[in-house]
Amino acid sequence: MTDSTSIELPPLYESLTWLTPLSEDRAAHLAAFLSEPAPAEVLDMGCGWGELLLRVLTSAPQARGRGVDSASASIDRARQQALTRGLLDRATFDSMPGLEAQVRPADTVICIGASQIWGPPVEDSQPLDYAAALRALRALVLPGGRLVYGEAIWSATPHPAATAPLAGRDDEFLTQDALLEQIRAAGFEVVDHDQASLQEWDVFEAGYRDRFTRWLEANDAVHPAAEQVRRRYEEQRAAYEGGYRGVLRMAYFCLRG
Repeated sequence: MTDSTSIELPPLYESLTWLTPLSEDRAAHLAAFLSEPAPAEVLDMGCGWGELLLRVLTSAPQARGRGVDSASASIDRARQQALTRGLLDRATFDSMPGLEAQVRPADTVICIGASQIWGPPVEDSQPLDYAAALRALRALVLPGGRLVYGEAIWSATPHPAATAPLAGRDDEFLTQDALLEQIRAAGFEVVDHDQASLQEWDVFEAGYRDRFTRWLEANDAVHPAAEQVRRRYEEQRAAYEGGYRGVLRMAYFCLRG
């Protein structure tokens, strides 16, 4: 049987605008918070393909931005999009682990789904270290600056079917109230906050699974890996719909330093 690591699936950006559960309305709200008043420097830690950073730079034509991410394919996509939108002269993207990046504080910072930069390796299946991330981010936000912080939370009591597809532990994430306490303890003022809706999660999960569908459409049904790809699609669907749907959520916080 073909090993899963040898299957080259279509890139996620072919099916998703955002590498997080995020609607266009919510994205516009976050971009407005980051853009008004216009920033001088925008730093995105764990930027993915940099969509939110590029939208802020579009709204703030005097700003410069830097995105950092460990996934080289995402960084390549970010650079391509910056070039297409005429922003490459103001946007820099670096492919490297976040802890290795030499970054200076900025008046506007983005960190969505990237707290693991400052915590234990993901493969260790340890609880997410929100506190370490928030301390590091506080040092990266200039006094009076703004931060959009997005991170996974438990929105309902986790149960075995929800935790099994993740790290398999109840303490992997915090609740929103517990995370708010840590945010304030790190020295941030909370301007507003909200959770991604079930519809946002459903769209995100469907987009993630669509890469399997796209692969199957592009390859013959008798391809040696076809059954494996179909199985991976079904496993992902079942993990979400029968597991962490409505239990794991993404919370978004608009913060001031």
